[in-house]
Amino acid sequence: MHNVAVIVEDEPSPLQLQRGNASHASTLLGLYEGQPLAYRSVWESFQLPDRITIFQGPHERMARNRKDLVRLVEQTLWHEIAHHFGMNEQEVRAAERLRKMRRIWPH
Repeated sequence: MHNVAVIVEDEPSPLQLQRGNASHASTLLGLYEGQPLAYRSVWESFQLPDRITIFQGPHERMARNRKDLVRLVEQTLWHEIAHHFGMNEQEVRAAERLRKMRRIWPH
């Protein structure tokens, strides 16, 4: 991945909640903001980096222990990277189910 910033923030802002289609802060674990690679043109000039934001608070509230927290963050990061490569929400969820069935999902 090139020109992608991965950021950790405490909680999602109201604007990030809106962009992530989340009803409240505890449901938004991560957010990809940018133009997916699948929709870029070779003719585009330089752009600011895409952003993947991981929200610490929701992860910590959801995790049962440290090992579970690591697993949740890994899954969230994988999910947001999939969006960067052009997968929509339905495609990401289907890929997550397939990874789980094949036991290649982290932990």
